[in-house]
Amino acid sequence: MTDSPSDRLRALRAELDRLGLDGLLVPRNDAFLGEYVPPSAERLAWLTGFTGSAGLAIVLRDRAVLFVDGRYTTQAAQETDPSLWQRRHLLEQPPADFLKGERRGSRIGYDPWLHTEATLERIAVPGIELVPLDANPVDTVWRDRPAPPTAPAVAHPLAFAGLDAAAKREAAAAALREAGEDAAVLADPHSVAWLLNLRGGDLTYTPLALAQALLHADGVVDLFLDPARADAGVRAHLGNQVRLRPPAELGAALDALAGRKLRLDPDVTPAWFARRLRAADATVIPGEDPCRLPRACKNPVEQQGARAAHRRDAVALIRFLAWFARTAPTGGLTEISAADRLLAFRAEGEHFVAESFPAIAGAGEHGAIVHYRAIPATNRAVRPDEAFLIDSGAQYRDGTTDVTRTLWTGPGTPPATLRERYTRVLQGHLALAATRFPDGVAGPYLDAIARRPLWEAGLDYDHGTGHGIGNFLSVHEGPAGISRAAKPVPLKPGMILSDEPGYYLPGAYGIRIENLLLVIPAAPRPDGTKPFLEFEVLTLAPYERALIATELLNPVERAQVDAYHARVLAEIGPLLPAGDLAWLRAACAPLG
Repeated sequence: MTDSPSDRLRALRAELDRLGLDGLLVPRNDAFLGEYVPPSAERLAWLTGFTGSAGLAIVLRDRAVLFVDGRYTTQAAQETDPSLWQRRHLLEQPPADFLKGERRGSRIGYDPWLHTEATLERIAVPGIELVPLDANPVDTVWRDRPAPPTAPAVAHPLAFAGLDAAAKREAAAAALREAGEDAAVLADPHSVAWLLNLRGGDLTYTPLALAQALLHADGVVDLFLDPARADAGVRAHLGNQVRLRPPAELGAALDALAGRKLRLDPDVTPAWFARRLRAADATVIPGEDPCRLPRACKNPVEQQGARAAHRRDAVALIRFLAWFARTAPTGGLTEISAADRLLAFRAEGEHFVAESFPAIAGAGEHGAIVHYRAIPATNRAVRPDEAFLIDSGAQYRDGTTDVTRTLWTGPGTPPATLRERYTRVLQGHLALAATRFPDGVAGPYLDAIARRPLWEAGLDYDHGTGHGIGNFLSVHEGPAGISRAAKPVPLKPGMILSDEPGYYLPGAYGIRIENLLLVIPAAPRPDGTKPFLEFEVLTLAPYERALIATELLNPVERAQVDAYHARVLAEIGPLLPAGDLAWLRAACAPLG
């Protein structure tokens, strides 16, 4: 058994030498390419010590490099040993540039289950051979690797799903028939879950049964899930048009599709699938997963569920904010105890299942680590008179939430610079929420709206402004996003996206303000021109009044804050205990 990071790296290099490889790509992905992975798939964390949700390591004979994006640069520096690992920015210093420095003829191995063909193309360099492997070398040397999850699958009730699985299957199959395609690979378990109204407990924060499927043009589905994980009730829910098959039969099922036309989404499908299908003489047609866009556009029942879940979540969050305001100035809190208190309030709510991601509770300088997570080794006291960033969410059976508030612990007055920067973040947050835009506009074109107040002061943030949200699924959902790096997917009614600009001063504090927005049709224009869309704000919780520099807000922005606070008070106030209601009335008083 290997113990230390250096021991693990040494063992892996010995295995690569045995295989005749000069290096290995080690992504943070599992075979389902999701953001969250079970312990059995935490290869990158096991090897490097880095625990973020995105990253790539390249291990060579004499060097090892960890690539992370701007969310994780500070975290990677804290979690990895610089004597073992060089660290690079994934976008500014991409892996392909690094590999250009290697000798021609080098053989770099990769696990085709853990990369899409698109990511491999971005890494590929002339003269460097990328070698697909049948077995992952990390798994070979990871002696105490946990067992894969085996939680039972469960049916997602129609009362929450809003549309039965048979109707979903027929609509998706009709899209295949219209395109002249025989079947589609559903490699993303989120699509399987949505299509079949199926959920599970394989992951801590995302209610998935990790499974893949083939959707045929006649509406029949081959579901590759251990049959022992589906009881009689789930089998009855699936019906006779869904064939439950062991995952070990997936390869043979693809081999049987010789001569057929298969749709495969290059963004979400492991490269293994295309290699296997081409070897079987099937025709691989790149195209979007037929469930991806319908899943993102929530139906009316799902929209109502999202509103109900957010009202429930608002009660928990406001109770927490009131408690924090009373408790923080006196000291005695830690990052973990604060996050645990918020979780306890949420757990009292109807339909609560779990957090939607590990809460980011960053006091002071920890708030500047965009995806910080307090653990016993890093947990610190929440001190008086500092900024505290709390980014958290919940999985309810009728909706998924994600909200961030930056708080001032008090009892003193915040520094003027902190108030000015908080207010600029708030201005961008408000501007995006108030934007009306023509139908057909994609998320990346809205990103600058939230950044403008910061840009005017020469400031910025190194992450996207908004991501999609699932319906009792992943807290981060494609295909749409509000980010310079996002694909230009037009926003459509029913999509739910986050609005979360920020500002981070390393070593001092972090600021982020996040609400979730539902895309809805705007009122028709009198002249009958092209229809417009707008946002409905789902999240209901007051902003931090102590940090708002009111003098920087224009009259429209002041009115927007006051109207939002009035709505929070009217909708959530009646649901609160008396003491918390009194706090909310003060927090939502007009700015004046």
